[in-house]
Amino acid sequence: MVLNIDIATQTLNLCQAKNDSISRTYDVSTSKFGVGETNNSFKTPRGAHCIRAKIGNGAPTNSVFVGRRPTGEIFEEKFRTLYPGRDWILTRILWLSGKEVGFNRLGAVDTMRRYIYIHGSPDGVQMGTPGSIGCIRMRNADVIDLFDRVSVGDSVHIL
Repeated sequence: MVLNIDIATQTLNLCQAKNDSISRTYDVSTSKFGVGETNNSFKTPRGAHCIRAKIGNGAPTNSVFVGRRPTGEIFEEKFRTLYPGRDWILTRILWLSGKEVGFNRLGAVDTMRRYIYIHGSPDGVQMGTPGSIGCIRMRNADVIDLFDRVSVGDSVHIL
């Protein structure tokens, strides 16, 4: 499978690697700070990537992750009030790694070391418009569907 993330349209197209035909399209939310590769920029990195790791297989919908580990909590609306402004990482994580040395891999531009993921978000978080702090957010049902269709090593292109 190949994942093509289009910053302009805020969509993720899941394509068959053999013929590049689109099998699924999902609405996403990329960084509210725009695109960029530099460490600590809070921007969504561009270019060729791959899925480095799949995290959260079988976790309940709305499972809260911190540092790629489930906390044992299930997100509830009261958490928004308790932790305003937090960019919640829920349900599943696809951890990305850059493939272009000097652009999105190694040094001050390393996507993996920036902890850039495709991950679930609380219900009600708007998709189709930038809003994250670097990662690619998805609806929980969509990230579960995507997670079940992709493998570690699959290509991800952020355009």
